[in-house]
Amino acid sequence: MRVAIAGVTGAVGEEFLRVLEKRNFPVSELRPLASARSAGKTIQFRGKEYTVGELRSDSFKGMDLALFSAGGSVSRAFRQAVVESGAVMVDNSSAFRMDPDVPLVVPEINPADIKIHKGVIANPNCSTIILLMAVYPVMQLAKVSKIIVSTYQASSGAGAQAMQELESQARQHLSGEKMESRIFPFPLAFNAFSHNSAMDVVSGLNQEEEKMVKETYKILHSDSMDIQATCVRIGTLRAHAESIYLETDRELSREEITAALQHFPGVQVEDDRKSNRFPMPLVASGQDDVFVGRIRSGKSKSGQAFVNLFCCGDQILKGAALNAVQIAEKL
Repeated sequence: MRVAIAGVTGAVGEEFLRVLEKRNFPVSELRPLASARSAGKTIQFRGKEYTVGELRSDSFKGMDLALFSAGGSVSRAFRQAVVESGAVMVDNSSAFRMDPDVPLVVPEINPADIKIHKGVIANPNCSTIILLMAVYPVMQLAKVSKIIVSTYQASSGAGAQAMQELESQARQHLSGEKMESRIFPFPLAFNAFSHNSAMDVVSGLNQEEEKMVKETYKILHSDSMDIQATCVRIGTLRAHAESIYLETDRELSREEITAALQHFPGVQVEDDRKSNRFPMPLVASGQDDVFVGRIRSGKSKSGQAFVNLFCCGDQILKGAALNAVQIAEKL
């Protein structure tokens, strides 16, 4: 397959290369692309050096697949060029996620939606992917009527420069210097704050929280659930964590839930109560799977059946590059 990668020099773009190589994706021709500022740089793929080309409207001629992680405005600007070239765009930005003509796909959950694409397939938000990887196995056991999720999101969600800023702030703080913030509105090192996406002052929801709700409905083809999300940035590098509360139509045992999670592709259960060992960002970083633990279930005092989970997933891998490549594999 002839593959173009737009945004190849960014954090997700670099991960595209590693994932394609690791999974032995059938790349017969590679065309690495980036902005004019990054054009001319070199990248390595399967032992061969490639020069990064400038992203242009004619960059996709002869390509079969275009993996995009260059920002929503870039994706929108080049959508027509990709489609007219005959390639399929798998886009990692938010540009097309809510477009009714663009399927929004987590391959383990709604792979059939890939077949209805019209030249563009959207990768969901990283937090949404990680949430659904943990929740969907439970949904196969019982009807879920409510999801309450709180996220603890790594700097990687804002790109490579944000990760560098976190590392720099940590050094500055430990040296007694003032922490400098350019990517985030506040220092992230040794800190936590409400997700830095735009806030709707009327609803009180930020864009990240709105994405999790709307994207979940689209992926599941249902808006019958009540979904409440609170998204927070914390001082970790690249794996997001999420605390999840579910209300179900029947009481589920811990054993049932554990078995469902263990048998779901792309999920690892880490639920060792005796050792107090559960999913951690440091462990999930660099791993393909989403780690799920803190499995608790029962009935509330009002008689409502519930499930509690805690999960961690690598935002750059399953939350971005890996999910996109899995979509391409299904293609």
